[in-house]
Amino acid sequence: MKQIIRSFIIFLCLVAAFSLSSSAQKITNADLKKLQLKEDTLKDLAKNLILDSALAGRMRSDSSFIRTLIRSLEIKNSFYYPFDSVKGISKLYAPDTSFRIFTWSLSLDEDGYYYRQRGAIQFPTADGSLKLIPLRDYSEFTANPMDSVRTKDNWIGAVYYNVVKTEYKGKNYYTLFGYDNNSAMSNKKWIEVLTFNDKNQPLFGGPFFTFERDSIPKPTQYRFSIEYKKDASTLVNYVNDLGMILVDHLVSETNEPENKWTYVPDGDNEGFKWVNGKWVHIDKVFDQKLKDGQFPMDNPLYDKQGNPDEKKLKESSDKNKAKKKDGGNGNLQ
Repeated sequence: MKQIIRSFIIFLCLVAAFSLSSSAQKITNADLKKLQLKEDTLKDLAKNLILDSALAGRMRSDSSFIRTLIRSLEIKNSFYYPFDSVKGISKLYAPDTSFRIFTWSLSLDEDGYYYRQRGAIQFPTADGSLKLIPLRDYSEFTANPMDSVRTKDNWIGAVYYNVVKTEYKGKNYYTLFGYDNNSAMSNKKWIEVLTFNDKNQPLFGGPFFTFERDSIPKPTQYRFSIEYKKDASTLVNYVNDLGMILVDHLVSETNEPENKWTYVPDGDNEGFKWVNGKWVHIDKVFDQKLKDGQFPMDNPLYDKQGNPDEKKLKESSDKNKAKKKDGGNGNLQ
């Protein structure tokens, strides 16, 4: 059965890829050459806005990148041009190709404490003209991001590495998975649901994350995030084989739960299942699977009484230190 499901998923991906490839034929040869030239410029600017050691240089490259990107997207049918060689910039198409979203991160100080995310949503149009909605990162002015719907003007910034489409009562919901260089000591990952209103304007978040099935229920959240140690590698993503979101459960490796920058995965996984238009929280995913005899138990860093295994904590910390800093960030292309 699993093999049949995997084959079906692969088939759907091939159909979507073929559809996008066929649509790309709408671009004329003349416009294709223009886009290729723009892509060469964007490739260099993207590299500089990420790697330039000088703040002034990064800001100049970022400003030039935005202007050049807009000019590129103004070329007819640019929606179907992938910009594959522009690295470090996320370019995600919705599974139904109803939009694509560009996101990237800009460091605005010399020490890596302050980051700002950039973003824009592009839509396909019947005549190939540009329909683009810029996104404004408003996270630094937000006291509690978990309790509000956001618009293009007060977006909670993130660099998105996956988007999953779900449906409920005939409405489409697009769940975004994003990475945030939060500070010099910690990173964040975000999950939030994107919808569109009757004017096709984006709405980020909503009362979609429910914890009603937890042993100690918590209030419904409008989005979900984890914060963790800078060099730790974490899983926050949709897993097709399970049909649900998996999230690494985190603990403080130094037994300082008040300091999120000490958090690392402990070997357990929590998750979310799409049920009746909500992402329903599952506290221990693989404990649940064991009841059905389907999955082996993980090797948690804490025992059933909540006491830490210092040796395992140290081993987990050492493993995370050995991994690349971008482990699980989506390997943005």
